[in-house]
Amino acid sequence: MSRKRFIVEMGYGSDLHGGDVTKAARRAVQEAVSRNCLCGLFDILGMEDPDRMHVSVKIGCPKPEEVDAGEVLKVLPFGSRELEVVSGGLSVQGLNLPALGEGDSIVVAVAAVTVSLDIV
Repeated sequence: MSRKRFIVEMGYGSDLHGGDVTKAARRAVQEAVSRNCLCGLFDILGMEDPDRMHVSVKIGCPKPEEVDAGEVLKVLPFGSRELEVVSGGLSVQGLNLPALGEGDSIVVAVAAVTVSLDIV
């Protein structure tokens, strides 16, 4: 068997109050997965079990060491999952509103979500 890519989708996420890179990364992955329907896996390739998918996520964000991988991967509803987090994204000064988060840092994360399937 060899793993073949079916789709690569990009997403953007941010945390406007508090600089939470995990929150920004989750939002980036959610945006990427919410914009597509993988009906081709079922209708064309005949996949019956969505857990046969392999979903690879690459996140670029400030402070990649602070991303909680388990929380980010919870966004994905099906399949085996893997996550790579690299330095990237953006961090800028925002507005300190304690009711919405700690600090005044806006962080932006970008995600590339690749869905693959093992093909005979």
